[in-house]
Amino acid sequence: MTFKFDMPDVIPVFPLPGALLLPRAKLPLHIFEPRFLSMIEDCMKTSSRLIGMVQPYQARDGETRLHSIGCAGRLNQFSETEDGRYMVTLSGMSRFRIKDEVEGFTPYRRCHVSWAGFERDLGKIERDENFDRASFMAALKRYFDDRQLSTDWDTMQEADDELLINSLSMLCPFEPEDKQALLEAPSLSTRRETLTTLLEFALRGGADEDFLQ
Repeated sequence: MTFKFDMPDVIPVFPLPGALLLPRAKLPLHIFEPRFLSMIEDCMKTSSRLIGMVQPYQARDGETRLHSIGCAGRLNQFSETEDGRYMVTLSGMSRFRIKDEVEGFTPYRRCHVSWAGFERDLGKIERDENFDRASFMAALKRYFDDRQLSTDWDTMQEADDELLINSLSMLCPFEPEDKQALLEAPSLSTRRETLTTLLEFALRGGADEDFLQ
């Protein structure tokens, strides 16, 4: 996989609780806040068109902070509604580590980031060699039934390992901290193990989560 741009050292970041983006996955977003409308407009003018999705969290001092690891997506679909809102889609490129926040005059946040350690994200589709699909799908079916969720099971059965695991990680209604754990998983196998643990925890009576659209 090659690109016509270098991964930039500074990117705009979009702190959105519960919204998870993973490499080679797609995340649709509905943009309506003025500061983020400005972010999209500025992003469209850059060669990379990258936006970093980051989970915010409430620190003990009451301040809203950003987790150190996020995932950058390339803005590759864009449409504007009649009332000035944007419907966009980000294609996941690579995770990054925040070094520090940029002080400046933009209404949205920007960060100096490092891409080191996430070279695999820009490579080939990952495989999960130890994936017991039958056992995993059985647990997933119990979870969907318990949460009264519906899906196209035939499509799920046919999806490759990475598409299946990453799509479920993004779409299942887990808490933001759980989403962060899925993001930070160093490999597809460890992400699948984390996902399985979260499904089993929920089936054992874990706290009910709200689904974030």
